[in-house]
Amino acid sequence: MMSRMRLGINIDHIATVRNARGGTHPDPVRAALMAQEAGADGITAHLREDRRHIRDDDMHRLKESLHIPLNFEMAATEEMQHMALFLRPHAVCLVPERREEITTEGGLDVVRHQASLRDFIAPLRDAGIRVSCFIEADTRQIDASQKVGAHCIELHTGAYAHALGAPRLTLCEQIAKAAHYADALGLEVHAGHGLDYDNTPAIAAIAIIKELNIGHFLMGEAMFHGLAHVVKQMKAVIAQTRSTQSSSQGHE
Repeated sequence: MMSRMRLGINIDHIATVRNARGGTHPDPVRAALMAQEAGADGITAHLREDRRHIRDDDMHRLKESLHIPLNFEMAATEEMQHMALFLRPHAVCLVPERREEITTEGGLDVVRHQASLRDFIAPLRDAGIRVSCFIEADTRQIDASQKVGAHCIELHTGAYAHALGAPRLTLCEQIAKAAHYADALGLEVHAGHGLDYDNTPAIAAIAIIKELNIGHFLMGEAMFHGLAHVVKQMKAVIAQTRSTQSSSQGHE
């Protein structure tokens, strides 16, 4: 039987709306607590260097308020390492970051930064924090992630999410192959970026993937249908996919 897939909810863009006018409303911590109540398995928040959405105080309040895992997305900088070691979140996910980008545009180049990342990750591991690298579905990046001491990888699904037709199928196959390759190395596999109700099922059907992290689409849909509803709806999409996949495997 296929294992249950976890759903992490990224609440960054609640903070984006708040910061558009300043002040305290809408509060991303309130959103995180609502998502938790609706059945989210974890909360993801990206504290960027320029603090364009999530702020330091948000991270402190999230850590204090949640009883589900907090996944701290961050660049591999000394400032963020110090913050993570102080907060002790359940997990950190190392992502590439450029000031001029609108959103994360691709995976972290672990191969290029292998030596520095090994030293960067060591104290996080020693502090009991699970470490994930957000990477492309590339065996070289997976090998490097394993060598630097990551517990997990998160496969970047952006290109897959934005492709159509045959190219999307090809990219989905690449993600599946990468997931199996990483699993064989002992890495837990997560995935995320650009996922919605329509393109999530094909990724959720990959049995090796244990967790999806989804934010922007769900925050947008929440404006129309409410946050609790969209969290439950995405969980239902994932659960239905896993159940259907398990049934089909059982009849093979």
